[in-house]
Amino acid sequence: QVQLVESGGGLVKAGDSLRLSCAASRRTFNTYAVGWFRQAPGKEREFVAGTTWSGATTYYADSVKGRFTISRDNAKNMVYLQMNSLKPEDTAIYYCAADSVLRTNTAYAYWGQGTQVTVSS
Repeated sequence: QVQLVESGGGLVKAGDSLRLSCAASRRTFNTYAVGWFRQAPGKEREFVAGTTWSGATTYYADSVKGRFTISRDNAKNMVYLQMNSLKPEDTAIYYCAADSVLRTNTAYAYWGQGTQVTVSS
C-alpha cells in the first residue's frame, strides 16, 4: 500500500509558476512509476506528466510540454511538478498516482487526494 499526499496548489495569475509536490508514505516508493493527472470541472481526468521509477524517462501531455517539468527525489520519497507559464486552462484539481508501470491512462493503483490549482486571467 502506498499513500500519496499532494501539496503546493493555489490561486495564481496567468504567467505565474507553481510547484506541486507528491509525498509518498512507503520506502519502496523508488520502485514505482508516478504520473500527474488533472481534472477540471465537468471534464475527464487527464494525464499531465509521468516519470519512471528512476526518473530517467519522462512523458508529457502536448498541452504542457515546454511549460511543466516532472522530477523526483527518491531519497525523500517525493515527486514534483514544476508548472511555469500557467494558463487559465490549467485550472483543475491535480492528482499524483503511482504504480509499477508508467501509463498515460488512469489505471494506476494508488492515488492522492488532489490539490487545487486555479489560474486567473
